[in-house]
Order: sequence, then structure tokens, then C-alpha cells
Amino acid sequence: MRTGCNGSVAAPIVSTTSASTAPRAPVQPRGRSGRYSWRRCLQRAPEEMTHRMSPIFRPTRLVLALWVGLVPSLFALAGCGSPGAVDKRILQHLNREGFGKRYHGDAQEENYVTIGDTIQYIDLRNPKVRGSGEVDIDGTILFDQAGAVFVAGMTRAELETFLTQKLSPYYTDTAIQVAIKTGGTRSYYVWGEVASPGRKRFIGDMTLFEAVIAAGPQEHTANLGRVKLIRADPTDPLVITADVTQLWRSGDSTYNVRLKEYDIVYVPPTLLKQFADVVSAAVVPIVAPLRSILSTVFYINNGGRFGNRRRF
Repeated sequence: MRTGCNGSVAAPIVSTTSASTAPRAPVQPRGRSGRYSWRRCLQRAPEEMTHRMSPIFRPTRLVLALWVGLVPSLFALAGCGSPGAVDKRILQHLNREGFGKRYHGDAQEENYVTIGDTIQYIDLRNPKVRGSGEVDIDGTILFDQAGAVFVAGMTRAELETFLTQKLSPYYTDTAIQVAIKTGGTRSYYVWGEVASPGRKRFIGDMTLFEAVIAAGPQEHTANLGRVKLIRADPTDPLVITADVTQLWRSGDSTYNVRLKEYDIVYVPPTLLKQFADVVSAAVVPIVAPLRSILSTVFYINNGGRFGNRRRF
């Protein structure tokens, strides 16, 4: 009796050749389980095995399915997976120095011109040459006989030299003096557990303690022992963690550092406040709809009136 690849009984084969001349079929070797091995079966009847396989696992359909599924993924990974694929236009706009302002420096060491400042100038040798002007958004002011000149980013010494050069074609002897009046654009920032967060005007000679007290730290939620002073920079940022309570507890003013323009002061919450925020974030999404449902039920039970009772 002849068996198939799965051990089932196969139909008998009827041969038209005489028994004397017909070649005798070789005996197939059996595997350990007593059935014919898969390799022999595949060599013997590949079309039978392909017919028995599920349509989704047929070789041609399997390859087609893999191709349709993997090719779009490969294109997506090639487009956004590598750092070199970053748009070059974005790289041109990234900050490379300081806080991110176009004109920057240390105004407490040497003042410099920014947008909104007022420039006053006078020529001591030619008193008729005098005037003032506000720095426009493009960084220029109107200067006598020279027209619009670019002055943003210059220090006072640099500006005096520059204006002297502009007057040299008209006067042989000049002595320009310049005064820079800050227009209020220099600022610092306070954030966190304070009553008045946000942008603050920087007037100079201000310490970390003064900035925190001016912002009004919250009495029960502000962690004054972990106040952070952040001086942002793309390559060398500076973060100082200071305990401002030492100033009134022991008189230690070591970490009462001086602020610079565009510094960030962050007053973090206490551990109890952080825990309360986590609980609130988990409970509020559940309580808010529940309050609405209870209010609606109470309203219906009272005939459409809340009466003198308090709402939920």
C-alpha cells in the first residue's frame, strides 16, 4: 500500500505497461517517525506540496506581500532616520551663541546698543553736530550728513569711533561723545512657584535673592532650597542650584550670585506640591465629569431648579 507525504493512503496507480517491462518504483526511505521525510516528499512531488500550502504562504504571494509591506517602511526610515536628513534650512536658523539674541554681551561690564535704545551724540569740536535717535528694528539710526547708519551691537567706544569715521569727510577735527540710554529691552525671567512669573526688566546690579523675593515665592509650595539660575547657551550652558534660605538662616551669601540679562530663575515646587500635582492630574479627569452628572441629576430632581441649595 502506498502512502502520501502526510501518511495518508494514496490512490492506487494504474499502469498500462505490462508487468514484465514496467520499472519497479524504488522504495522510499522512511524517517525516524516511520513516515517519508519532507525532503524526499518535496523532491518527489513539489506540485503536490504547493497545492497543499495555504494560498497566503505560496512563494510568489509571500514575496509580493513582503515587498508591498517593507518597501514603504524602508523609504520612511531612509527619509527621517539619519541625522544627515535634517533640512539645511533649519540648520541655518539654529542658535549658535548665547541666549539667542542677535545682539548680546554683558551690559554691566560694557553697555552695548540693542533695538529700542536711544543714542545721543555730540561733537565737542563742532557743536552744531548733535542729536539723538532711537535704534530702529533694523539696527540703524539717522545720523547727520551720513543718513541711516547701522549701530546695533556696538559698545559706546566702538560707536564713537564709528561716528567719527562717518564725519571725517566733512570735518577735519572731531571729538564725538555718545550716550546710550537703554530702552527697556534687556530683561530676565522668573518661573515656577512664584506669584508673579514671567519676564522682568533688567536694571542691572541684581542678585538671585532679590529676583526671587521680587517675584513673590509661594509660602507653602516654593522650594527655596533648590532655586535654579539658568544661563542658556547652545554649547556651554550654566545651571546653578542655590539654597537662598541660607542668606537669612546663617548669613551665607556664597550662592547669591549676580544676574545677567536674559538669565532664567526657576523656583521649583516642594515634594508635597509635586505629589499633589500628580494626584490632581489623576483625579480631576474623573471628578469633573462626575460633578457634571451629579449637578444634572440634582437639577432634574428639583424640577429644573437648584433652589437655595449649593451646587456641587
